[in-house]
Amino acid sequence: MGMTQPYPAGDPGPDPPAPSVAPVPPTEPESPRQTRALSLAGAAGVVSLAREFAREALRDWGWLPSVSEEQRAVAEDVLLVVSELVTNACLHAGGPEEIRVGRSGKLLRVEVADGGAGAPAPATTRRVGSPGGHGMFIVQRLSLDWGVTENPDGSGKTVWAELSGPSAGD
Repeated sequence: MGMTQPYPAGDPGPDPPAPSVAPVPPTEPESPRQTRALSLAGAAGVVSLAREFAREALRDWGWLPSVSEEQRAVAEDVLLVVSELVTNACLHAGGPEEIRVGRSGKLLRVEVADGGAGAPAPATTRRVGSPGGHGMFIVQRLSLDWGVTENPDGSGKTVWAELSGPSAGD
């Protein structure tokens, strides 16, 4: 039983219809990620050093000096998260090795690398008025998200937190 071709041999027939393409709405270009890093290994006064480093980045990125209450609150939250992450590394991981602060649009990411093992966790039982144990709870409350990235070779970790910047127009 032979097969008949609708077109002569070697002629593929009419061109296939062009795919329908819906117009793509223009998108705003994504802000480039700006990142800064500071080595803290072996430094004295690492909490104040890290806060000043973060404060300088906020100044350079136009988030300081604050022009509104919201902008002031955002800057204070960032500096508090920096303090808590660095203090946590001091108390539980042998000290911080490096702090990185990055910004992309209105998102700010703080990362503190240390040589310690294990992951910090917010205290599940806190006694009001008792010192200590509140750091990661504070980080959790002030951040959009936070987490821990273990170094692939098992030599330490990076604890990170992401915070939102001031609203547009501020």
